[in-house]
Amino acid sequence: MRMLLAVVLVALAGVVEAQVSITVGPQGQYLGNPSANRLDPDSVSNPLGRFGSPLSPDSTNNSMMGRWGSPSSSYSVTSPYPTRGPRVVLPNQPMMPPGW
Repeated sequence: MRMLLAVVLVALAGVVEAQVSITVGPQGQYLGNPSANRLDPDSVSNPLGRFGSPLSPDSTNNSMMGRWGSPSSSYSVTSPYPTRGPRVVLPNQPMMPPGW
């Protein structure tokens, strides 16, 4: 029984240390978190949220006129020729890694 409790506590310690990744633009702009949670207001999967709405200028899902989602924008995740699109990083990582 003690061994099972020790295993569970070690497994939970890894969960507590887990960090949520975020999406950032080339200048460090926060562009939401890449979660599948459609109820999270900061999720890129929330169709009514700032970072998931197809109508929001800050969304990677805005394919019409969004800087981050339009195929004609060089900053877009859907562009065939992106120059400096958004990146997914951990919150404590540098926003712009060397050479980015």
